Amino acid sequence: MTETAPDPALASAKTEQERHGSIMLVMGALMLTMLLAALDQTIVSTALPRIASEFNALSELSWVVTAYLITSAVVTPLYGKLSDIFGRKRMLMLAVVIFLIGSVLSGISQSMLELILFRGIQGIGAGGLMTMVFATIGDIVTPRERGRYQGYIGAVFGVSSVIGPLLGGFLTDSVSWRWIFYINVPLGLLALAAIALRLNVHVAKRDHAIDYLGALFLSISIVCLLLVAVWGGTTYPWSSQLILSLGALGVLFAGEFVWWETRAKEPLLPLSLFRNSIFSVSSILSFVSGLSMFAAIIYLPEYLQAVRGYSATASGLLMVPLVVGILTASITSGRLISSSGKYRIFPLVGTLTTALGLFLMSGISVDTPIWLLSVWMIIIGAGIGMFMQVMTLSVQNAVDQRDLGTATATVTFFRSIGSSFGTSIFGAVLVSRFAAHIVGTVPAGAGIDSSIASNLSALAQLPPALAQPVFVAFTRAFDDLFLYAAPAMLLAFVVALFLREVPLRTQIREEAL
Repeated sequence: MTETAPDPALASAKTEQERHGSIMLVMGALMLTMLLAALDQTIVSTALPRIASEFNALSELSWVVTAYLITSAVVTPLYGKLSDIFGRKRMLMLAVVIFLIGSVLSGISQSMLELILFRGIQGIGAGGLMTMVFATIGDIVTPRERGRYQGYIGAVFGVSSVIGPLLGGFLTDSVSWRWIFYINVPLGLLALAAIALRLNVHVAKRDHAIDYLGALFLSISIVCLLLVAVWGGTTYPWSSQLILSLGALGVLFAGEFVWWETRAKEPLLPLSLFRNSIFSVSSILSFVSGLSMFAAIIYLPEYLQAVRGYSATASGLLMVPLVVGILTASITSGRLISSSGKYRIFPLVGTLTTALGLFLMSGISVDTPIWLLSVWMIIIGAGIGMFMQVMTLSVQNAVDQRDLGTATATVTFFRSIGSSFGTSIFGAVLVSRFAAHIVGTVPAGAGIDSSIASNLSALAQLPPALAQPVFVAFTRAFDDLFLYAAPAMLLAFVVALFLREVPLRTQIREEAL
């Protein structure tokens, strides 16, 4: 009886399938981790009115969001550097633990001050979650394969950003606002166990020096500039002494940070990385695209609730087309990048597509058909899904492996800062344009001003004679918001034109080109 020799092709396919299965076990843990980070960016939004009512602290409400944004932004570069020194697994597990501690403490808060402080702790953990997820992918798969797997992460991010308000509204209405924080505990423990058991990444031991002074300079600069974005034009006039002083301090400490990074023994952010054109362009692209990409995700639910009268739960369900667009484009573009080895076309097409969707949204009216809104949301989602993960991929492919954590953290940092500034800026645009439009639509002496936009129950109780002109003014303000967001995304397209394409490497430990 003659034995048949094993088919090398079948053996190779089986090995590849087994490897893919092993990677997907790790990816499951990373996707849970990303779910934690992305969900908490938006889940709190629908619970804020209830929180303010319970603690009787409406004037301090913005700090619940601001504390989280500030701490998560300032620690992002530090996580990247520490992970290059101590390894991704340790820092990822540390970030999850800090995030869970902050979540539990936020849930048991007994005052607004406690909640703000504990949200800051939660943000310290959150700052490492996204950074470590993308950096860990860079450790376990080659650049050529990363598009495929980062597409899954991008899909999780997009879905989480949309279902956050839906889940937050459901938990607040059916149980308690405290459960928007408690829900992180089972998810986080599951992710922690999976990371501990499945993630094993080699760490090269070497001497190290942590740049604490650089971290301090950067933190002060970011805090000052973010406060300018959050407070400027809303809480305080742009020309006020406080805003001007904060802006000057932010610029001053940014200069101090750059000066110190040229002298630090082991800088927090090696300025030599910016000599790499791919790194520089990707960082700028992350910031510019972040400015406007959340305009639809953050403010569309407000239109659906305030103007169209849908509940928080219903408005979340109506955002599903945006999820479909992000999911489909993110997974598809990731697979195409892995199969072709080319990535530059996706941020070009993606930013143009997103800009088109934002421009179409600028034609929104009080009674725009829901099916038409759905089409526009699909277009925006498809655009975002095409480019969201490409900047991280291009940078990881362009830098040496020893700088992978720092480079990944920097790109994530610029996207986070861009999103924070964009959310604040477009929020100010919405309020100011509503105030301008209400003058021409609401009869004089009606006693209606722009502050009514922040009170959905008051909007719902307006008599029909006043409700219609108020809704018209509010809708025109949304038109302006999207109209301003579109050219910001076109600017991202211009930046993407300068993104150089380098063939995706097929080895993990190979030095970058």
